[in-house]
Amino acid sequence: MSFNSIDKQLELIKRGVEEIIPEKEMLTKLERSKNNNKPLIIKLGCDPSRPDLHIGHGVVLRKMRHFQDLGHQAILVIGDFTAMIGDPSGRNKTRPNLTLEETKANAESFVEQAKVILDVDSLKIVYNADWLNTMSFSDVIELASKYTVARMLQRDDFTKRYQSEIPISLHEFLYPLAQGMDSVELHADVELGGTDQKFNLLVGRDLQREYGQEPQCIITMPLLEGTDGVEKMSKSYGNHIGLLDSPEDKYGKIMSINDDMIVKYFRLAVDADEIKLAEIERKLSDGKTNPRDIKRELAKALVELYHDEETALNAEQHFNQVVVNKDIPNEIDEYILEENLLLVDVIADAGLTKSKGEARRLIKQNAVKLDGKTCIDINRTLTPGDEIVIKVGKRRFLKVK
Repeated sequence: MSFNSIDKQLELIKRGVEEIIPEKEMLTKLERSKNNNKPLIIKLGCDPSRPDLHIGHGVVLRKMRHFQDLGHQAILVIGDFTAMIGDPSGRNKTRPNLTLEETKANAESFVEQAKVILDVDSLKIVYNADWLNTMSFSDVIELASKYTVARMLQRDDFTKRYQSEIPISLHEFLYPLAQGMDSVELHADVELGGTDQKFNLLVGRDLQREYGQEPQCIITMPLLEGTDGVEKMSKSYGNHIGLLDSPEDKYGKIMSINDDMIVKYFRLAVDADEIKLAEIERKLSDGKTNPRDIKRELAKALVELYHDEETALNAEQHFNQVVVNKDIPNEIDEYILEENLLLVDVIADAGLTKSKGEARRLIKQNAVKLDGKTCIDINRTLTPGDEIVIKVGKRRFLKVK
């Protein structure tokens, strides 16, 4: 195949990135790749400790897609083995261990969701248990001998835990070494990750050097705050926008973000280039444009990115009808009631919430309405013959018949 010019490749590679380490080596790798007509090996590791992906994960997945679009070989490393250790990045305590069976189940879901972004036809998927699970104890001792405790304690989260006398288990020191061995096994040219992964990625460079390989370049991507604009996007914080969320939910959640997050979401969530970002910043500062209108543009761009233009227009129409005009959508799911059931059971069974506990919490927060009236009774029972429209939050509806 024929690769784009180095300048054009760098323009796309640099878009939205936090850091390229070292950039000079990245340039050398790209030049050699083009001259030899040989794609670079681009590695992205993911630990399937949780099966749910959101657009925060999408930031680094899209960077991998950029490399795919440029003709390079993307390798998604499913950390089914390393997930059993638990990545200590950003943690103030030891993660609970997972079984290999649990990580494999989560991995299947991860790959299925990642297909929304990545080109699966050219993507190579590997599982690091294939090589890490076969290492002998002497292999592990040899690996451990290549890194010092002092260097491990240079890592911020380890330093803080050590100074605060919070236990650090020895197996946590093995995590970055195991991740680094993935780079050795794959002879990676480039490894991608969030800024919180910088230490782990640098360990990969060090280990490749120790094993006689040319060290990989690393590219870190900024972490995307959730819809609250404060915490890193996470399902556990309830501030996430899922890759598999409905178009209507994606649109509505974007409309709820803080105004000061608009530019960052354009940069990281919808992959806007520098020309578009300059236009958005100009509109936000001219004093004439309502930020809400720019958020509408952002919401449409996000839905179109993950779906298509027609779906984005429909999502906007749904938002106007349900949120702006506070109407009931024309088409909503129906639930046939054949016996007396608690409202929380109906809400959970219909999939409006993930669990009965979440349904109870939303009722207590006055976020559930029956025929437009707020319901505050968590013991409310629905009976056959009732015909009621349930509204959960701003955008979830169900007609009970």
